[in-house]
Formats: sequence, C-alpha cells, structure tokens
Amino acid sequence: MSFSNVYDDMERAEAYATLAFPGTYYLAYRDLPALIARYVTGREALDFGCGAGRSTRFLRDLGFNACGIDISRNMVQLAKSIDPSGTYQLVDDCDFSAFEPARFDLVLSAFAFDNIPGFAKRVELLSGLRRLLKSEGRIILLGSTPEIYTHEWASFSTKDFPENRFAKSGDMVRIVMKDVEDARPVVDLVWFHQDYVNLFAAAELDIVAQFTPLGREDEPHVWLTETSIAPWVIYVLSQR
Repeated sequence: MSFSNVYDDMERAEAYATLAFPGTYYLAYRDLPALIARYVTGREALDFGCGAGRSTRFLRDLGFNACGIDISRNMVQLAKSIDPSGTYQLVDDCDFSAFEPARFDLVLSAFAFDNIPGFAKRVELLSGLRRLLKSEGRIILLGSTPEIYTHEWASFSTKDFPENRFAKSGDMVRIVMKDVEDARPVVDLVWFHQDYVNLFAAAELDIVAQFTPLGREDEPHVWLTETSIAPWVIYVLSQR
C-alpha cells in the first residue's frame, strides 16, 4: 500500500467538500471556539491545509480575517467555488514565502498532519508555520488519535482493517468515512502523543494545553465509542 494524499483526487475532494461538522467531526470543532477565545488574541488567522475551506469558514465565522492554504489544487479550487468571497491560496510544499514573518495571531491545522509523512517533513512545516506567528501567537493543531483507527464511530468505520491495531508510529492506516458517498478507505498516517511531543520540541514549540474531547450523552448524536474514547486530540502551541 503506497501513500499519497487522497484528497488530491477530484472525486474524493468533491465528496469531502460536502461535509460540514457531522457526527464525530462535531467533537473536533465543538470546543474550538472556547479554546481559541481563551488562548488567542488578535484576529489574523492562517488555516494550514484548508482543504475545501470548511475550517477557514469556521474561523471567519468566529470573527477572524482568515486565509486558507493547501497544496492540493483540487481542494483550493473547490474552496473558492464554495466560498468566492473567501481567501484561499495554493502553496508549494513547505513554501510560506507568500507571507511575511510574524503575521498571524493564529495558525490552525485541522487534520493536515494526519497526511504528512516523515518526521523531518513535519518539523520543516511546523518550523515554517512558527515563523509566521506573532510573538504571542498560537498554533492549534487538531489531529486524529491512534484510537480512531481501531474502533467504530458515528462517522467512521475501521472494522475491515484489523491490521490497524498493529500499526507503529508513521505507519499507514485505513479508515472509511460514513458521512460521504465515497466509500473508498482513506489512508492516513498514525502518530502517537510522544511523537508529537518530540515533533514540537524539534520545531521549537511548547505545548500550552492539550485536549481530548469526548461525546456527551445530552448531545444530539448517536455516539458509538465517542463517550469513552477520544477520536481527536487538540494541541495549543506557542513559540519557545
């Protein structure tokens, strides 16, 4: 199984573009407004790995001047077609030269690091994003926990991929999204907490806070595993 960014496939991109915040995805974004209000000052935001613009629009709705960037031409085209008034840019891998240093109060990365192979590449990207932060700026990295690839969820299924249970750091894992018509498995790269700790240290970032949101019984969703095991992890990061 070779790894490639599955979202640079137009059929996949169009399916992903239809998503809002259904099911398990709701938990990924539920607590972000409060976390951002607590840890971020200022209104200039960069959405790294914006895809079809869902998280960029989310930031704009919170009052940010948000710019979305992605390496996938298909995704950027979809973002612009969905949101013609938004700001979306296609960037080359690791090239942030279009932005002056110390420009942003917030850099949000929602799920992008689930698809970035290699420790060195991740360090290079995070170091580049760090340089775009103002002195008190924050990076908020939202990613998948290793457990998301070994359980059943409101929005995902992994039952057909028992090999996920034996995956080590950086290995490819497969998961099926239940909220879109495209039933082809998504291939991600699993990372563990200590890997992120090492990554942040190498990129000269400190963990300000860490959150693993769980579903609640009073929420209007039919949770499967979400109330006892967190599918997502949220890191709030600052410059050293």
